Amino acid sequence: MKGLSEAEWNIMESLWEESPKAGSRIVADMAGRVGWSRSTTLTMLKRMTEKGIIACEDNGRMRVYVPLIERETAVKKETDNFLKRVYHGSASMLVSSFIKKQRLTVEELLELREILDKAEEERNG
Repeated sequence: MKGLSEAEWNIMESLWEESPKAGSRIVADMAGRVGWSRSTTLTMLKRMTEKGIIACEDNGRMRVYVPLIERETAVKKETDNFLKRVYHGSASMLVSSFIKKQRLTVEELLELREILDKAEEERNG
């Protein structure tokens, strides 16, 4: 799977929130979220269907769309791409940069420690 564009993410978020979803509801959602016209949204739906990102079912009176990619899959791909592009694949550089720029709460620090401890346990087997 190739990464999703920002425009594709907008539509996918709408579909991940509720699916299947009628095209008219997606048009209304995109008008409210990002100010897209009906034609812009319909063009995006057509392109995304052709790319195999979403599926369209035409029941005669309306078109209904469903995502073909799970949110978790798309998030993982986007995270991997970001990590490679910005941090040369180094998760420790990412975490270090983030921690230096953010003021983490005690709860967030505890959560990070738990994540790291779990990763170490899984690695060691």
